[in-house]
Formats: sequence, C-alpha cells, structure tokens
Amino acid sequence: MLHQYFLAGLLLVNATCNPKSSPSTFHAGADTTFTNPLLAGGPDPWVEQKDSTYYYMNTSGNGISLCATNRMSELNKGVFTTIWTPPATGMYSKEIWAPEIHYLQNKWYVYFAADDGDNDHHRIYALECADADPVHGSWIFRGKVADTLADTWAIDASVFTYNGQLYMVWSGWPGAVNTEQDLFIARMKDPLTFDGPRVMIASPRYDWEKTGAPPAVNEGPEALVHDGRLFLTYSASGCWTDSYALGLLTLRQGGDPLVPADWSKTLTPVFSTVPGNGAYAPGHNGFFRSRDGREDWIIYHANTRAGQGCGDARNPRMQPFSWNADGSPHFGQPVHIGTPLRRPGGE
Repeated sequence: MLHQYFLAGLLLVNATCNPKSSPSTFHAGADTTFTNPLLAGGPDPWVEQKDSTYYYMNTSGNGISLCATNRMSELNKGVFTTIWTPPATGMYSKEIWAPEIHYLQNKWYVYFAADDGDNDHHRIYALECADADPVHGSWIFRGKVADTLADTWAIDASVFTYNGQLYMVWSGWPGAVNTEQDLFIARMKDPLTFDGPRVMIASPRYDWEKTGAPPAVNEGPEALVHDGRLFLTYSASGCWTDSYALGLLTLRQGGDPLVPADWSKTLTPVFSTVPGNGAYAPGHNGFFRSRDGREDWIIYHANTRAGQGCGDARNPRMQPFSWNADGSPHFGQPVHIGTPLRRPGGE
C-alpha cells in the first residue's frame, strides 16, 4: 500500500511498459533470460493469467491501466491502456491504490482502493467488463464493495475461490481510528456482494510486523492454493520502512477460512530485505504460473536502495519459488537485481 506517506509525485504509467529510465538492461543470452526489475517503477504489481495471456497492472496514482502480454519476462515491451479514469472529485476520485484484475463468472472485475483525498475515507470499489478482451472492452463502475455492518477503512482487496466458494480478503481498521491494520475476510455471494459479515483473521502480533508503528501493519493479502491447501501471504510493517516484508498465513487442513482459529501465522517473515541484493522492503505480491504450467512464480515490488519508502521508486520484480516438504511455499530471498534469470517455462 502507499499509506499517508504516499509521495504526491508518484510516477504515472507511461503509454508503454518500457520506461526510458529502466535501471537494468541485460543483453547476453537475452533469448533465454531476463533481469529484475521488470520496470523502473510500479508499486503493488498484480498479474491475472487467462489462457496464454497475462494481464498486468500496478498502482499508478491516478486512474487504472492494464497491460496484456504473452511473456512476463518481456513486460517492458508491453503497452499500458487506460481502462478507467476517476472523476475529478468525490469519494473515489483520489489515491487509487493496488488495483487487481480478476476473471470471475465469465466477466472481468477490477478491485481497487480509493478516497476523496482523505486517507480516512479509503474504501474498496469495483469495475466490471463483460467483453472477452479486457484491454479494449467496456468497463463499468460498479461502486463500493463493503460489509454493510462494518463500512470502515479498507484497502488491498483480493478475491479467490476455495472449495467452490468465492471470498474477498483485504486490509482494514478494526474500528474508525487508524490504530492498526488487520486482515479481514468475507464470503462473497457474487463478485460484487458480501454474503455475511467480515471476519478478522490476522493482526500485527510480532515485533517484525510493527516496525514504523503506529500504525502496526498487516496488508496486501494474497491467496495461494496448492494441492488443496490454502495459504495467504501478506505484507507487514510500515511500507515507509525498510523492514516491510512478507508473512504467511496457513489454513489448517479441513479448516474454514472464516474461522480465525483455523489460521496460523509464521513466527518470522518468509520474504524480506536483502541489502546486498538491492532488495529493500519487498512486499505486496501476486502469483502466476509459467506458460508451460510447470513453474510457480511470485511477483512483488521492492526498493533498490535503503530509505526509499512508499513512493514510485518501488519497482516490480519476479522470480520462481518452490514448495517445502510440508506443502508450504518456499520463496527463498529476493534475487540480486541485474542477475540473469531463466525465463518462465514456455516463454
């Protein structure tokens, strides 16, 4: 997320995904490898995969743009198309954060957080597109998506299906005051409607989740389903600190996502800053599979230098990850920027 420390001069998305000031260019063996960062800037990266196409978006600060590509390793050659521009004023006109596109029930949806310029008013909103091509299709603003019993501050919404049921997860305040950010979940009746009240499943408990507090932060939850198991990565500590890192929630086998006691949290981060690799404050991630269906990849943002905070210096990166013997994901550590990585299988 960008929080109140968001820099007013956040980089607006260019017409192409290839910023002129890309910090990393690799030539030798370019047919089989790529290097991070994928773009010079792009906080809160997200990828939705459908058939052989990847749909990518990130926070641009004003409006929502979408980039379609067949090769994630060549994201910098793609083209961004603006699919929605906010009104000049109103409750969803400013500070548009962490958009995510999802294909649900034969339609496209984008969920994003926005406010009227006052961070206290951040809520989740949705767009809908019934066309097959979301880049050139018609998008309709569908309004706010909220728990009618607890319509409080909310950002970083994501949706996922588990055992045939659609859920939404997000980061929110427990009340009306910015004391901490917790993780909430709700069952969805359809992509735009809650089917029951929100349930808090995680709050900042450990010291590594509280750097920069107040507020202490849990945000950016993202679901990962593997062999019937459900995991949620999330970002912890203030994004304005270099201690921003990923934690992991695990649902017990046979557990109910709406029962807080069925979730367990890792005692330490599962993905964190590595100064020597030019990877500070890695977080707010997504997941995708390689085109050949054999590899799992994580996409995330990080800063290249210390102290760069929550602004446009955060750049998107990706790398493959594996699975531990107990079925949990193993992300390793953020790879060194500029290090050649083999392209995802099928690219």
